[in-house]
Amino acid sequence: MPATKKPGPSVKDDDLYEALRDEGNSKEKSARIANAAANTSRKAVGRKGGSSPSYDDWTVADLRKRAAELEIEGRSSMKKSELVRALRDH
Repeated sequence: MPATKKPGPSVKDDDLYEALRDEGNSKEKSARIANAAANTSRKAVGRKGGSSPSYDDWTVADLRKRAAELEIEGRSSMKKSELVRALRDH
């Protein structure tokens, strides 16, 4: 049996995959990251992700919904500025 086992044909960057597995990541997550890095570059994968608009740009209804998700007390009677402050402090 070989000392290192290849992860499989679907993984495009074996070295990165193995490094991620050694860190304790799941097989699926390691493969996803290794393949994303192989498709672009490792630096680009680190920059991936979206950005959320500032709470100041959200509607009061959206702010209340987010406050409910975070179980912020008194959210139903808060003004927009109070909701923004409560969410930022949470």
